[in-house]
Amino acid sequence: KEAVAVAVEACRGRHEGQKCYICLEAVHPHTGEGLVRGCACGDRDGVSSPELGVAHVSCLARQAKILCDEGEETDLDGEAFDKRWMRWEECGLCEQRYHGFVWCALGWACWKTYVGRPETDWARVNALTVLGNGLWAAERHAERLAIVEVQLATQRRLGISEYPIIVTRSNFANCLHSLGRLDEALAMERDVYARCKELLGTTNKSTLHTGNNLAHSLIQQGQYAEAKEFAGKLIPQCRRALGSNHVMTLNCHAAFAEALYSDAGASRADVLEAVTILEDVVRARRRVFGNHHPETIRALAILEGARMKREDVAA
Repeated sequence: KEAVAVAVEACRGRHEGQKCYICLEAVHPHTGEGLVRGCACGDRDGVSSPELGVAHVSCLARQAKILCDEGEETDLDGEAFDKRWMRWEECGLCEQRYHGFVWCALGWACWKTYVGRPETDWARVNALTVLGNGLWAAERHAERLAIVEVQLATQRRLGISEYPIIVTRSNFANCLHSLGRLDEALAMERDVYARCKELLGTTNKSTLHTGNNLAHSLIQQGQYAEAKEFAGKLIPQCRRALGSNHVMTLNCHAAFAEALYSDAGASRADVLEAVTILEDVVRARRRVFGNHHPETIRALAILEGARMKREDVAA
């Protein structure tokens, strides 16, 4: 309830006179909660309706639970079931990840739904990951680290296969990075990427995700030459596997450009190239996510840094 209240408060004033697209009520009839929107609906290029994607957290959670229940009852597996499970983290309309306090509230709702299952149950295990991701979205990194530590210890104790452990270690490294423990994060991200590449191949989505994390950690540590070379190799792999407008492909372009202009030895041509790349990234993110989405805001911040560097080299 607390997480829902925080999400509603964060959206206060944005959805006056609107109704939940699921239950068609302004106020939830049972919980009394207000409306939220934490996705890319209603704000992207070509989308004119400000009501698109507006809902109650409880309605979004109930919808996700029903879809997953149906999937279990009909023995769906693989990609078909994964698509249903992702409704805990992705909007069913715009098909983009939730963000901020809305993602956090859905993470708690997911955990509450499955916490009563046995420790080894797949849904309980995955619900803990969803909760951790939601805490990251709300920048509650210390809480997330505590959860990931428990999750990793449990996975090792139960002797599960390596891939889920790799995913958890990647989340662990992400926590360390968010908490400023950059040396530890970088060392773990190097190892996680190497294991992902060996186990899954270079163009697997998880491998590309861990590669993105590694590229950004290299930038944070000032290792711009390595970051530029590494991100440059990731870009065609992401484009081929995920498409040009996928968030990870755009992130790779942004990482390459940031490394390009941040290097102390960057030439004017390097900086101009970085600005051009980042302007393209910002346009793509506005088209996919809208102006106010965190992904767009992050890209704008990197672009501003490149433009400032452009002014410096022009002086």
